Amino acid sequence: MKKLLMVLLILMMSLAAVACGNGDANQEEAQVNGEEQQEAAGEQDANQSMVIAVNADVISLDPHNVSDTLSRSAAGTMYEPLVEHDMDMEIVPSLAEDYWISDDGLEYTFALREGITFHDGTPFNAEAVKYNYDRIVDEEKNLRRRSNFLQLHSTEVVDEYTVKLVLEEPFAPMLDRVASLFMISPTALEEHGDDGIINNPSGTGPYVFKEWVPGDRLVVHRNENYWREGPEISKLTIRPVVENGARIAMLQTGEADFIYPMPTEQVNALSGDENIEILQDDSTIVRFAFINTTKDEFSDVRVRQAMNYAIDKQAYANIVRSGYSIPLTSHVAETIYFHEAQEPYAYDVEKAKALLAEAGYPDGFSTDIWAPNDTENIRGMEFISQQLGEIGIDVEVIPMEEGTLSDSIYSAQTPEESTVNMWYVSWSAFDFDGATNRLFHSRNIPPASPNVSYYMNPEADQLIDGGATEVDPTLRGEAYSQLQDIIWQDAPWIFLGSDVLLSAKRTTTEGIYVLPGGAINTTRAAKTK
Repeated sequence: MKKLLMVLLILMMSLAAVACGNGDANQEEAQVNGEEQQEAAGEQDANQSMVIAVNADVISLDPHNVSDTLSRSAAGTMYEPLVEHDMDMEIVPSLAEDYWISDDGLEYTFALREGITFHDGTPFNAEAVKYNYDRIVDEEKNLRRRSNFLQLHSTEVVDEYTVKLVLEEPFAPMLDRVASLFMISPTALEEHGDDGIINNPSGTGPYVFKEWVPGDRLVVHRNENYWREGPEISKLTIRPVVENGARIAMLQTGEADFIYPMPTEQVNALSGDENIEILQDDSTIVRFAFINTTKDEFSDVRVRQAMNYAIDKQAYANIVRSGYSIPLTSHVAETIYFHEAQEPYAYDVEKAKALLAEAGYPDGFSTDIWAPNDTENIRGMEFISQQLGEIGIDVEVIPMEEGTLSDSIYSAQTPEESTVNMWYVSWSAFDFDGATNRLFHSRNIPPASPNVSYYMNPEADQLIDGGATEVDPTLRGEAYSQLQDIIWQDAPWIFLGSDVLLSAKRTTTEGIYVLPGGAINTTRAAKTK
């Protein structure tokens, strides 16, 4: 009996050992399978996400209260207008499927698409459109894009999916202005308010908001209920990377899928990389330095003209932009309709010195210049400082973080409170008025708009207003011709150059491109293997 029990015990232990052995093997097999699945999932996640590296930080996500192109690009991942610009800068339908303009140019009627909802579930309809336009024209709010809609008298709901904009007077660029205004969920605005909407975006766009960490990243996810064909990727991250070399390194390693701007000095170095494609096109972007005409030295036009003669524009193009710049011959780029070339401020140091002496500054003076703290802007400021130093103007270069710079400029409530002397900057627009009105009209000085030169010329104001309301293209062109001559002679800017548009992407990146005005479009973003 004892022998039988012993045999049974040995048999059970043997079976247990085999079971344990099989268990170990199964566990090892499961572990291998799990690792393979995790690796496959990781590859799938990588194919479903994309990173764009840019040279500055997003300032705000309230699309009605921003003036910089990058913030509008970021907001444009989540928000949309009634009509929009295509790559040829033509107006095409977006949230509105059609529109009509009255014969007298005073009424713009839009037929809205049906069945669209904001990200928070609020229906998109005529009432939502009216809510947005009423917000933008509110004088008490005085949002930064309000100056684009000063001619708007009222917004009328015709029916659930038809809305009418009624103007005070004809305004030729009105459709361009409509294309600039993104629609925000009225429910979200009511719930979060003007300040809260910045961190709680809700639009109709191809992506929905996930998180924004200023200075580090903006993350958006694909809108699974998007009303038209949208992105194939599920996650998009926009990262500010101010140093050019770091942005290039991210692209080379695959940490970034798309970068903008592409550093001009690195074009040749990357041209042989089979994994990277450099994209080049014409742009409407102009680069210049605002000169604060209310400051003692800069109030004399001879000083401002001297500064323009002291800058070698071709050297600027070669040194700062590696040749990817066209010297300005007007305050608008050559790609803007109604551009008319002026007599260039030819590089002439002796003439510049003579003008300074006439103005009472034979030994020059000291001042400073501001710009964002990325590589290219610092290089631009340093070039201006070196050039003006040749005529005795000692310029301190002051780079700032984008948000700090914006606060420093727009916190001034009056010209007397402004502490800016010069601001090295770029500007883009789709039409002549957009490239002029907010930068030169006397009503558009800070804090509401970016006329940081505090340029106030009644004759220029009259021509800006007259050109915008003139529907006859010939007469409008005549007004803009006179205006360009006046601005050029008054020299409220240091006129520098117009960009050749450069961006770069991994060859696996599809569906992302930069519009002529510098805005990044990500609606159809996709990745190939």
